[in-house]
Amino acid sequence: MPKLSDLKKGEQAKIVDVSSQEIPIKLLEMGCLPGNKVRLIQQAPFKGPIYIEINGSYVAIRKETARLIEIELN
Repeated sequence: MPKLSDLKKGEQAKIVDVSSQEIPIKLLEMGCLPGNKVRLIQQAPFKGPIYIEINGSYVAIRKETARLIEIELN
């Protein structure tokens, strides 16, 4: 199953699963929930954070956290 960290710049996907206990509650509160659409805006160099859009909100998250979120490509 692809992960959020696998997205390329500009790609969109639907979140399928965020069941890991390591995902911050704040990220879930901001809309990172199954069924919501997500789009990769930009990726920082040198394995830095990724910048995503979820439900009209823009969020930067660590690459390690993005690897815990399963997606379905559109």
